[in-house]
Amino acid sequence: MPKPSKTAARQTSPSKGRADLARLRRVSEAEIADTSPRELRDLPDAMWEQVRVVTPLEKQAISIRLDRDILDYFRAAGPRYQSQINAVLRSYVDHVTADTPPRRKRVG
Repeated sequence: MPKPSKTAARQTSPSKGRADLARLRRVSEAEIADTSPRELRDLPDAMWEQVRVVTPLEKQAISIRLDRDILDYFRAAGPRYQSQINAVLRSYVDHVTADTPPRRKRVG
């Protein structure tokens, strides 16, 4: 089977980290609703007033022990369960540190 040319590959999938903006502009609201993950459906409009853009930080692989039921819950939610766990922890840290001034590193 012949390998697809680079031009053909570019037409079917954007390069890494690049969105196919022309295709996205053609997507209807109905198609977006039909293909949205279930946890993103029916979000209240007011939620978007508090949304903030977040630049992802570098991830670090670790080993962590979690209660079995907690792990089962996140795994049952589907793929990327580790990212979902990270998002819950990020929300917690943001909430707890919202009123706390940032710590300064010691010098010397």
